[in-house]
Amino acid sequence: MSQALKIANVQGFWGDRNRAAAELLNQQADIDVLTLDYLAEVSMSIMAIQREKNPNHGYARDFIDVIKSVIPFWQKGAKFKIICNAGGLNPLACAEACKKVLEAAQCSKKIGVVYGDDVLSIMQDSPPDTFKHLDTGEPLGTHQEKLVTANAYLGAKPLVKALSDGADIVITGRVADPSLVVAACVHHFNWDWTDHDLLAGATIAGHLIECGTQVCGGFSTHWLDVPEPAKMGFPIVEINPDGSCVVTKADGSGGVVNEQTVKEQLLYEIADPNNYLSPDVTMSFLKLKVEKEAENRMRVSGACGRQCSDFFKVSATYRNGFKSEGMLTIFGHDAILKGRRCGELILQRVRDAGFDLQSSHVECLGACDSVPGVFSEPVDLRELVLRVSVFDLRREAVEQFTRELAPMVTSGPQGVTGYNSGRPKVRPVFTYWPCLLNKEHVTEKVSIVDVGMVKS
Repeated sequence: MSQALKIANVQGFWGDRNRAAAELLNQQADIDVLTLDYLAEVSMSIMAIQREKNPNHGYARDFIDVIKSVIPFWQKGAKFKIICNAGGLNPLACAEACKKVLEAAQCSKKIGVVYGDDVLSIMQDSPPDTFKHLDTGEPLGTHQEKLVTANAYLGAKPLVKALSDGADIVITGRVADPSLVVAACVHHFNWDWTDHDLLAGATIAGHLIECGTQVCGGFSTHWLDVPEPAKMGFPIVEINPDGSCVVTKADGSGGVVNEQTVKEQLLYEIADPNNYLSPDVTMSFLKLKVEKEAENRMRVSGACGRQCSDFFKVSATYRNGFKSEGMLTIFGHDAILKGRRCGELILQRVRDAGFDLQSSHVECLGACDSVPGVFSEPVDLRELVLRVSVFDLRREAVEQFTRELAPMVTSGPQGVTGYNSGRPKVRPVFTYWPCLLNKEHVTEKVSIVDVGMVKS
């Protein structure tokens, strides 16, 4: 098969622009696959809270609005497929919600549901001296009883199975971000799982577009020079049978795809460039070539791959206390002195109420406190934002802090304002625990939900 596979990513994180998919399809109709990446490290914890409140939740419900927005394109004859990890902790519920929307629109599609990534019970039932933290080497220990989520980063194999079973929409839980693209390539080109260089090329393509508009100028060090950022395009990769790809964006969209934006994204969150680990392949970035093919078209080639690890990375989280933060605007003469004194007074009142907080932080935003030691403190600053944040294992200690911020409006110095957001909220803290799990302990599952035409 010689024709390139065109894949566009229209979601870089949970909370990205819901209109992106429809906008891109209006600009470029010949897309083969849309990918959507919803899951950051903290996402599963948020979904766990939502599922506790409603057992039918626990997935990225924004995705249902995306499905609604693209149905008209399918109804006009478009053939693109969708591969996403919107399922979160509840991919089957996500699929059912999609089914209802498709049935209501009389849009016949097959939904492939990939699950089996939830390994919480395995971690809860294992000896406490196992599942060592990838960074510190510390065993799970007493954190085990506080676990909230534990999900293995699955690879592309079960997604390929769903596509081979005829799925038009593939909904997964936790998978490695680039695997959304790898699955589309393996299915389209019929690659073998031992074609490591090809898998590496697809992994590179997936890595380049997984963060959405970042490779199109978002987050770039030259962001101020990026044209039409309000219309910044979402990325497209045209992947060739040899594993090379062209990174581009839709004609008429804003942003830019050039050597700098591509190289910036290549280096984003990769750790060792000679040993980039994914569940599909282990690869090296060292021989990659980035070449300009045309305006807003960059060719990337030279990916080298080798056999993947026998382990899945696991993203686990456990409950670890409570936090809160509050902000006030302070203006006028001696704003920095006023701000720092206000912050210390707030914390002193919490101590006077009987709570010695485990952790607290006072910073004056605008006075270079967010990057201490990098820039000199400004002279005679006349306006700043005071931010005070606290942490404690005791909810009542953090609640006491939330009661002490507002009184500074009347008991603090002149020039204090900005309390229109109300009393700070107490939020639970979830601590991230990355670890490894042998793949043989994970059972990947694929189900097909067939959405037929509904007779009225």
